Amino acid sequence: MTRAVALVLAILCGLTAAQAQEPVRVGTVRSLGSLATVLAVEKGYFKEAGVNVELVDLDTSGDAMALLAQGRLQVVEGGLSATYFNALQKDLPVIVAADRVSTPVKHDLVVRIDLKDSVKTFADLKGRSISANSRGAVNNYEISKALETVGLTLKDVEVKFMPFSQVALAFANKALDAGMLAPPYGSQIVEKGLGYVLAEVDAYMKPSPMIIAVAFMNTDWAAKNDAMVKRYFVAYMRAVRDYCQAYHGGKNRAEAIDIAVRTGTERNPDMLNKYPWPARSPTGRVPMDSALDLQAFFVKEGLAGKTFAADKLVTSTYVDYANAQLGPFEVENKDSKLAGCR
Repeated sequence: MTRAVALVLAILCGLTAAQAQEPVRVGTVRSLGSLATVLAVEKGYFKEAGVNVELVDLDTSGDAMALLAQGRLQVVEGGLSATYFNALQKDLPVIVAADRVSTPVKHDLVVRIDLKDSVKTFADLKGRSISANSRGAVNNYEISKALETVGLTLKDVEVKFMPFSQVALAFANKALDAGMLAPPYGSQIVEKGLGYVLAEVDAYMKPSPMIIAVAFMNTDWAAKNDAMVKRYFVAYMRAVRDYCQAYHGGKNRAEAIDIAVRTGTERNPDMLNKYPWPARSPTGRVPMDSALDLQAFFVKEGLAGKTFAADKLVTSTYVDYANAQLGPFEVENKDSKLAGCR
């Protein structure tokens, strides 16, 4: 072997090694919904799979779709909002690859406390103000589905868009009549005596199970790195199963809480012990009836331009591969009565 050939081979080997270490950038908003991914990092599952994962903190998952489409992020964890369906309409290289939060979602329709005698059913909401965290978010869909059960539409109420964290103040100032809230905001408003739960979304939502948050994936990246993407999802689904065991009060719950607090995923351990954790599917499969119904809502409301077939919305290729490697999931704590994560 000549010196020149040896030098070329060394350079090529160096390039190959560098490419192997190229990080998989996962964009996520730090919350319990992202704990499974944090567990996969902290417990070394990704490292064991030979995948270099870099978590990128996002203020909101809404703007991350552009970063995902550009390949600056390879995976984004976030809500299934109108932004995604619009990205598909633009033929951007994105797809849903896994469930992240699904029934029971534990969202509550909470009404201001002084209206308890006058607002007893969904029909009593006609003409009143209700908050959602954004027009293109799942909360708007949840309000619509509630009104639909009594023959009303979003046009029969005044929807006000505000962060969950501002609803308590709006109730206190009587600037808002009701709000669709995610945990722990609904429970905190009830505890403060500012409101009462008119209905739980899980009690009236159809189709069910309902999907509200997912893992999105860049399809160009996946096509070029099929073997690595499969390893990524095997490691990820290992951690999803760990999360589900902790969700059900398994022997790893204390460890999961410690990791959540230590990494800043949830800094207050009292929150982890007092309020319910987000549920998810231990198989990672997305309930398609729910995803298609959510898409239809966004199109009907003019928030998305067209509908897509199920295989354009979601791929189960990678979670199915992971489940085949990991085998069946069983809840260790047989005394758990909790729905979800089964």
